[in-house]
Amino acid sequence: MVDNKYTVAYSEVLEILKHIPIEDYNKIPKNEIELIEAYADNNYTFNYDTSKTLEEQNVSDITKAIIILLFRDYWATEIQRNKIIAKQNYDRMKLEEKKKEKYNVDIFKNRNNDKQKPNIEDTKEVMIVEYKESIFKRIINKIKTIFNRN
Repeated sequence: MVDNKYTVAYSEVLEILKHIPIEDYNKIPKNEIELIEAYADNNYTFNYDTSKTLEEQNVSDITKAIIILLFRDYWATEIQRNKIIAKQNYDRMKLEEKKKEKYNVDIFKNRNNDKQKPNIEDTKEVMIVEYKESIFKRIINKIKTIFNRN
C-alpha cells in the first residue's frame, strides 16, 4: 500500500504532466505513466496554474522530487543530466558527513581501547584451591591398584 503523501504527489504530477508539451510527454515511457496513474489519488484535485513556476505552486516536496527525476531521466540533455547527478551525489555525501558528525560512530575504536586497558577484576590474584580426595575415594583407588598389579 502506498502512503497518502505519495498518492497526493502522484495526482499532482499527473496534473502537471497535462500542461507540458506533447513531445516531452511522449518521452516518458508508458509504464511510468501507468504506474503514476495507478498510484494517484482519484479523489484529490489539484489545479496547476501555468502562469506560475513550479516553485510558486502549492505542491509537495515529493511532487517536486518526482518532477526532478522525470526531468533528469527523460528531458535533460547529457550535460544537464551529469550536473544533476553530480549535485545529488554531492548532497548525499554532505548528508552522510552530517550524520557522522551527529552520531559519531566510533564503536570499533572504543572496543580496541577497552581491550587494551587492564580490567581490575582480571588483575586480582587467583587463589589456588587444593583438591583433597575423600577417605572413601582413597580406599577405592587403593583397592583398584592392588587388583591391577596382579
